[in-house]
Amino acid sequence: MEVVHKIGRRKTAVARVYLSEGKGNITVNKKDYKDYFSTATLQYKVQQAFALTGNEDSYDVKVNVYGGGITGQAEAIRLALSRAMCEINEENRTVLKPEGLLTRDPRMVERKKFGQKKARKKFQFSKR
Repeated sequence: MEVVHKIGRRKTAVARVYLSEGKGNITVNKKDYKDYFSTATLQYKVQQAFALTGNEDSYDVKVNVYGGGITGQAEAIRLALSRAMCEINEENRTVLKPEGLLTRDPRMVERKKFGQKKARKKFQFSKR
């Protein structure tokens, strides 16, 4: 099997995933994913596509991820891995689609407007 390359995005995070056959090693920015993502929740998000398809120890993954925060990066990796699993075996699509793992989350941060404190919050009004 050749290397499968897929891209996942979430907010401003972009993850490039290179999937090849192996023993289940996941490397994120040249670190083990358990070192890069310290919490169990984020580690689960990265593993989720493999856990649902039952391929935890079948593939080695090399990830380059940049931008955004740590949660956005984990979810970008999850989307890229889900897309890669679908390219390897089309039957994985029926498992991943109902879980919502193949949908790009379109929510982005709303821009700040001038004359306001934040995107929606106004300055405090005081009557003197």
